[in-house]
Amino acid sequence: MRRTQAIQGLEGLILSFLSQLCDASAVSDDSDSEEDSMSPKAKAKKTSGKKIEMQILDRKKSPVDGVSPMRTIKFPGRGKHASSRVFAQLFRVIDVAHEALVNDVPITKRDIHYQDVALFKSQRVVDQLIDDISATIGVGRGDLNVRASSKGLICGSSLVLHLVDEGELAVTDSEGSLIPVAEDIARFDLKTEIHWVLIVEKDAVFQTLCRLRLTYHPSLPGPGLIVTGKGYPDLATRQLVKTLSDNLPETVPILALVDGDAYGIDIVSVYKFGSQALKHESERLAAERVQCIGLWSSELGELGIDNSSLLQISAADEKKARNLLLRADPLLPMRWKKELQSMLFTRRKAEIEILSCASIPPRPSSSSNITFEEDSGSGYEHPLVRYLVPRINAAVDELAMNVEMG
Repeated sequence: MRRTQAIQGLEGLILSFLSQLCDASAVSDDSDSEEDSMSPKAKAKKTSGKKIEMQILDRKKSPVDGVSPMRTIKFPGRGKHASSRVFAQLFRVIDVAHEALVNDVPITKRDIHYQDVALFKSQRVVDQLIDDISATIGVGRGDLNVRASSKGLICGSSLVLHLVDEGELAVTDSEGSLIPVAEDIARFDLKTEIHWVLIVEKDAVFQTLCRLRLTYHPSLPGPGLIVTGKGYPDLATRQLVKTLSDNLPETVPILALVDGDAYGIDIVSVYKFGSQALKHESERLAAERVQCIGLWSSELGELGIDNSSLLQISAADEKKARNLLLRADPLLPMRWKKELQSMLFTRRKAEIEILSCASIPPRPSSSSNITFEEDSGSGYEHPLVRYLVPRINAAVDELAMNVEMG
């Protein structure tokens, strides 16, 4: 049904254009004889009234009274740049997506870009057009049979992903596995009960936690999963987190560890509330159970990290923080807002790696077997582990108490 809706939506956009084109041609034929007697200036004025318009959903604006705002692209347009390029780019993407749907052969956004590099100029143009088109005809990007290349990783042997081609992806505890796109996943299975899920912003931090085998740390209440989108998450990573959020028991916390800066908070908000670019798909992508457990710049003093050790915020950091605050999202937690305000006041930010300078009390010796390979047997426990273990335990205990209290 979704495939049929997508095909009909694409064909509807083309038919709308062709209908207007025919009408404009008819008007032009009827007025040819009249224009012969006009001056060049009068001809230009009359011709300018024959415009072809297409309505595209404006994803930057929120619906008003349940009505989604639209933006109009016109031909001919004003200005130095030929408006025909915009239409050509739009129709090229529609053509490729329609072919992918009719032939039932998936295509990536990068494939579309490289089919006509001279026309699109940049990958970003293709990305925006795909999202514009899917929003306009009321389907998801995946329903157009257009996929983004996966980049997210997952670690944790409790989870098994069964693929559509009848293959199986067995996730391990010591290294990351590439998260397949949702269309390739048939179902999930759990080998053992999952007690927690941790999303980390950075690939380097993810790799460290995998190598330290945090998913089976003896001081945690049970096995867990670690996920990274390597910065801003791709669609496949968001879909996986959303699936986990919808299907895991309420007692399983889904936590996020990000840099203590405006971009870190924005990344958590993408997982939790959805992105500005894909507002129309928030219902199937936003995982509201996600909780941020740091890194909080305001807590670093308690960890023995001097303010002078923090990085100064850049102009881009300041702009991102102010935009997040001005967005006035009523859902944005007060703790997040206070952190943004604190960053703007102190002009400082922190990256996760600064925990290596933190004075975090060591865990009991029972957990000292979780060590770096190069420090095996030394009893050294990584600061990331010392930072995360109590926070994961506290989140698990809090949810269990909430469920128990009803």
